[in-house]
Amino acid sequence: MKRLIACLDTIGGRVTKGVKFFDNIDIAPADEMAEKMQSLQIDEIIFFDVTASNEKRMIDIETMKKVADKVSIPFIVGGGIRNTDDIRAAISVGANKVSIDSVAVRNPEIIREGAAEFGSKAIVLSTQVKRDENFPSGYQVYIDGARVATGLDAMEWIKRGEELGAGEICVNSIDLDGVATGYDIALMEKSQEAVSVPLIASGGAGKPEHLLDVFTKTRADAAIISSMLYSPRLPRNYTPVELKEFLTANGVAMK
Repeated sequence: MKRLIACLDTIGGRVTKGVKFFDNIDIAPADEMAEKMQSLQIDEIIFFDVTASNEKRMIDIETMKKVADKVSIPFIVGGGIRNTDDIRAAISVGANKVSIDSVAVRNPEIIREGAAEFGSKAIVLSTQVKRDENFPSGYQVYIDGARVATGLDAMEWIKRGEELGAGEICVNSIDLDGVATGYDIALMEKSQEAVSVPLIASGGAGKPEHLLDVFTKTRADAAIISSMLYSPRLPRNYTPVELKEFLTANGVAMK
């Protein structure tokens, strides 16, 4: 069963929408948007505090508390997770999973420690990658809101993440983030060859056909959508209900 995950990038408790991690437009309060997405039958929500890592601060726990009060569907939080204490704090306010990214590159043991204490299913390794032919896989890992190149090959990194205990891996294409031209299918194909844990595709969805492509051409277990749900830059937005009806009609078994 495939899942649709609404990505809500947040700054100061408000949802914002950028292109390739920049030029953000303010959308709405995070808790209100989460409640709306739940009412429209989204399967999960992932919140990224997009400036937390770059600003070297903890994730916005107060906003997460507000979200937890308004939704009952699973939600994931990421951005600014620095250690197992931060993982514990996020889970204690209602998050089902945490997404770790920059901190995992700097301290890979946090994956092992988090999985040992909270279970692998609670640990999502999220990685931002950019095309780079100087690397064996053709992709390099970036951190700190896609601002800092790491010198890590993307496939080697997600392999290590799985070995350390990540229960799910989210692969986001920086090149396609927010541009609404479709997911990087080649990236997902390489990812599914590298690891066996569930994969989340991220970056590039703009219309229902893009979801159909990633679910039928790769083994992505879930797909992150954001622009097509609420970006004012697109000619139209879609509801999760519409998207699920389209995918089901085209033979994709949805949650």
